[in-house]
Amino acid sequence: MFGEPEIAQMKGYKIETDYVEVECGCTHKRLGDTCGYLRVYEDGLFQINCNCSLGCKKENLTPTEFERHAERSGNWKSHIWVMIGENKVPLKETPLMNYYNLASNEANHSARLRFHRDEFVRCSKCKKERRFYLRTKEECRAHHDAVANKRWKCGDPPHDKITCEVPEERAASKRPRGCKRWSRCQGCLKCVCFGCLKCRFFDCGCRTCVDFLENVEP
Repeated sequence: MFGEPEIAQMKGYKIETDYVEVECGCTHKRLGDTCGYLRVYEDGLFQINCNCSLGCKKENLTPTEFERHAERSGNWKSHIWVMIGENKVPLKETPLMNYYNLASNEANHSARLRFHRDEFVRCSKCKKERRFYLRTKEECRAHHDAVANKRWKCGDPPHDKITCEVPEERAASKRPRGCKRWSRCQGCLKCVCFGCLKCRFFDCGCRTCVDFLENVEP
C-alpha cells in the first residue's frame, strides 16, 4: 500500500507500520492557512492532528472537524490540501483518496454525532403537527421518509396508532429535548444537525442524501 510515487513527494511524508502521514492544511480567505498532519491508515481511516498553533491540542480530528476548525465547511475533499512541491493540491486530486474507506470513518464518527432535536411533520389531512423523535437511525429514517411524502398523514408510520382525532401537542410542549434557547433559536449547531451518517442514507436517492454522501467522511 501507499506505493504511489506522488505520495512520497508530499511534504512531511512519513510512513509507519499501518499508516502514512503527510502535512496538510485548509485555507480560509481571511484567516489564512490552518495546518496539520494527516494520517491515512491501512483500513481507510483518515485522522488529522492540528498544528495551527502551539496551544492547539486538537488531535484525531475527522477531515470534516478539521475543516470546521479552519472555519470552512461544505466540501473537505476540496478544501483540505497537501503540498506537492510548491503546490497546494486538494485531497480529491491525490491518490490518498484511493485509500479512503467510508465504513472505517463511519465507525470513527459514530461517537461524534451532533444532537438531533425533535422534529414535527404536518398531517396532509387534518393539518396537525406530529412529533418525530430522532434518537436512532431508524427514527431519523422514518422522519426523512415522512418529510419526502407530501401525502403523509396521521396513521402512517411511525404514528400508526394516532388518528386525526387525537389533539395536537400544545405549543409550549414542542420545545426540543436539550434546547434551552428554543424561544429564540433559529437553528444553532447545538440544536440542529445539518447532516451526518445517522440522518443521511446510502439507499436514498434524494438530493439531500446524495449531496451529503458525495462529500461525507463521518
